[in-house]
Amino acid sequence: MKALERLGLGLLHRLEPERAHGLSLMALKSGLVPLPGPVTSPRLATGLCGLSLPNPLGLAAGYDKDCVALGALGRAGFGFVECGAVTPRAQPGNARPRLFRLPEDRAVINRFGFNNAGMEAARARLSRRPRGTVPVGLNLGANKNSADRARDYAQVLEACGPHVDFATINVSSPNTAGLRDLQGAEALAALIARVAEIRDTLPRPIPLFVKIAPDLEAGALAEMAAVLVESAADAVIATNTTLAREGLKSVNSHEKGGLSGAPLFEKSTRVLARLSRLTGGKLPLIGVGGVSSAADAYAKIRAGASAIQLYTALVYGGLSLVGEIARGLDDLLARDGYESVADAVGTGTEEYA
Repeated sequence: MKALERLGLGLLHRLEPERAHGLSLMALKSGLVPLPGPVTSPRLATGLCGLSLPNPLGLAAGYDKDCVALGALGRAGFGFVECGAVTPRAQPGNARPRLFRLPEDRAVINRFGFNNAGMEAARARLSRRPRGTVPVGLNLGANKNSADRARDYAQVLEACGPHVDFATINVSSPNTAGLRDLQGAEALAALIARVAEIRDTLPRPIPLFVKIAPDLEAGALAEMAAVLVESAADAVIATNTTLAREGLKSVNSHEKGGLSGAPLFEKSTRVLARLSRLTGGKLPLIGVGGVSSAADAYAKIRAGASAIQLYTALVYGGLSLVGEIARGLDDLLARDGYESVADAVGTGTEEYA
């Protein structure tokens, strides 16, 4: 099976990256990809803001932007899945090409710009999604030309919130001009409050996450942490892609957009650990950025993450990587005498001081 996956990845890597992305989603939807179901064990099973996860390894937003393959992704080994980002109105995103592989760096640069079919299309698909697999969340976005971005986030949640298990306020994408300005203390507090008002009217209240950037200065991160602790946010996702380019080898390293993958690991994990210390355990954290092995996932947990997400590593390792990481994480927890994921959370924050 692994040989077939390597063959498939080799064929996809011969294609333009965005076309390959689309074909991989089609293969999942059509049932062509063998799917093992969620990987779990007594050590791996964990909770996050009231959600029961068979394991702490989730799919980050950006792969299934339009919520088209959630049934298959729920059986791919993940403990939870996040789709989107979705905006109120459909929008094409930035001009192509806008997705670039950096194979020498095990990385990707994208400048998609929240391309998606809009919240009504997402609502229709989410309302039909299979239930009873793993928790599914939605990444909320704002339209590029919106005059009121806070309203955009609230509108998407109002439309789609009844059909998901959690929602993420994405204020950290570098590919929509001015979006990261919403990370400022006053703007962020107002945004979270406005979205939380809608969340509290849903038929079934759901956890509300906030996704932050890795490029924040220490003072800005401290200010943001104070706001998040006092806000209605239930957890923080740390982090989104970076604008930094230090140490890259690939020919595409000069491309504009957000960098993800292996080069982001150290930076995002340091932000995660700092945020863990700043929030003092008052908010669960979800670690994302450069995870490609069980050791990486374990490092995120020890740096303060209650759960982890990945995406770019799948470009190079395929979906079988999900099960490999989950089983390897189980072994690492057992090796160090932990009976659960929760027991290991935050035990190594000083390593990223």
